[in-house]
Amino acid sequence: MPRRTPQTAGERLRTDVLTDYDLDAQELALLDAAANTADVIADLQAVVDAEGVMVDGKAHPAAVELRLQRLTLGRLLAGLRLPADEDRSHQPRRGPRGFYGPRGVA
Repeated sequence: MPRRTPQTAGERLRTDVLTDYDLDAQELALLDAAANTADVIADLQAVVDAEGVMVDGKAHPAAVELRLQRLTLGRLLAGLRLPADEDRSHQPRRGPRGFYGPRGVA
């Protein structure tokens, strides 16, 4: 039997979600973007692990991008509106929140 290559982070994410949920075309597009982002995160994490968080007294550019990609992944996954646990059968159909929260009453 041929040896199977290990799955990437994105492949694992896609497999895990599609095992439990039936997604429509729009949700599949979000899942694909999330899977690609998960692969980018894994690559950036490998760079930061190898080279460290700091370069010449400044944050490593890969560490900065890693943080941004993690935020992006969170927003993509939130856009899928998957239930957090088995007891939740319905998620509200709201769009992802922007960079800023709701404004307070003046």
